[in-house]
Amino acid sequence: MRITRDSWMLQLTWMPRLFPVNCYLVEEDKDLTLIDAGMPFSLNGILSTVQSLGKPLARIVLTHAHGDHVGALDALKKQLPEAELYISERDSALLRGDSSLRPGEPPTPIRGAVPKNITSVPDHLLHDGDQIGSLTAILTPGHTPGSMSFLDRRSGTVFAGDAFQTFRGTAVSGTVIPLFPFPAMATWNKEAALESAIKIAQLKPSLLAVGHGNLLKQPGERLSAAIAKAEAELKPQGLIS
Repeated sequence: MRITRDSWMLQLTWMPRLFPVNCYLVEEDKDLTLIDAGMPFSLNGILSTVQSLGKPLARIVLTHAHGDHVGALDALKKQLPEAELYISERDSALLRGDSSLRPGEPPTPIRGAVPKNITSVPDHLLHDGDQIGSLTAILTPGHTPGSMSFLDRRSGTVFAGDAFQTFRGTAVSGTVIPLFPFPAMATWNKEAALESAIKIAQLKPSLLAVGHGNLLKQPGERLSAAIAKAEAELKPQGLIS
């Protein structure tokens, strides 16, 4: 496991050269927030890093309910039952294994590894603009119907889940990076993903922290290029004007 620190947060990365899977620990004054729960084998690394920081893990916040973001969740809750679980109201259904669409949603199928055996029950269902410690929840659907990003109001860091990837290239969710196509393959709706990418870029993040890939400092130009590429791919399909 690789650990990268920036300001109030630590990026925890497994398999950084092959198939990077990231979780994040965000430090508050008295406790910690974990963003995403990685794969089942992420458990020991998360626990040891929490212990090294000398603060309790008070919150587990999920960007979305794919298997590579919730893999260690049940084991973490068993070890640290006092940590409260947060997920968007929409993706709480996916966390239960329900991949059905709701009325009014684009009829593209939900893709990716929707978990089937998670037993942890959310303590809080998030909506756009909700506050979790120093984080503001931002609804950014596209990768899944209820994907969320989180803005650290102190540093300007945006934790974007799979709304973008930075491994092998910076791309909007749904745009295929040939050497690492997996986030694109697991994307529910490309048009919604593009709208969410624009929403993130408009926040002008000082740092972009994603589920797969390295941190991007001052990512504005790369975000703009990734958005332009996504737009160029969608226009011939008639999905955007």
